[in-house]
Amino acid sequence: MTLPNYYEFLQISPNAEPETVRRVYRFLAARLHPDNPETGNAEQFFLLKQAYDVLSDPALRAEYDAACAKEAPQADPLSTSVDFMDNVQGELNRRLAVLALLYSRRRTSPSNPEVSLMEVEERMGFPRDYLEFTMWYLKQKTYITRGDNSAYTLTAEGVDFVETQRANIPTLNKLLTSGAGPFATAPSHKPIIVPAGDGAS
Repeated sequence: MTLPNYYEFLQISPNAEPETVRRVYRFLAARLHPDNPETGNAEQFFLLKQAYDVLSDPALRAEYDAACAKEAPQADPLSTSVDFMDNVQGELNRRLAVLALLYSRRRTSPSNPEVSLMEVEERMGFPRDYLEFTMWYLKQKTYITRGDNSAYTLTAEGVDFVETQRANIPTLNKLLTSGAGPFATAPSHKPIIVPAGDGAS
């Protein structure tokens, strides 16, 4: 039996702090409660209660995270669908793949947007020796930065490039919408906008 994705349902990062879980729960509870004549939804309210019961309890959350990790399918490396070997075009595709990975991570996990070179290597199915020029170029363009822990993060310039060029570069759009692991950015349902304050109760 497939586990429900509570993090996706709440539109929060798997690294979300307990306070964030509480704040989102309170906001959604007010919206989804069956007594709400405009947006009430008994089925979704029940799922929300389940999600909160699990994610607000450290022991249950750890158990849930472990079960999800065991259940997660291993995505095929992107090298099976995108050519990274052709001389010039292969290098361009490598840059786009790195940007897509970092963009997806920053969107889905804003509090933990770093991606290690090992993870880039695994997702692309491409040896790191061939990524040195790619990473150097993207750093020089200030599309990415490298932290003290050696992990990479997308910059605001990188976000702008991805979002303005997505429609013009088919390979970039394919990488962002392929559904391959962390490259998938399209939400499975309408995103939930949670106010910054704690006004909902």
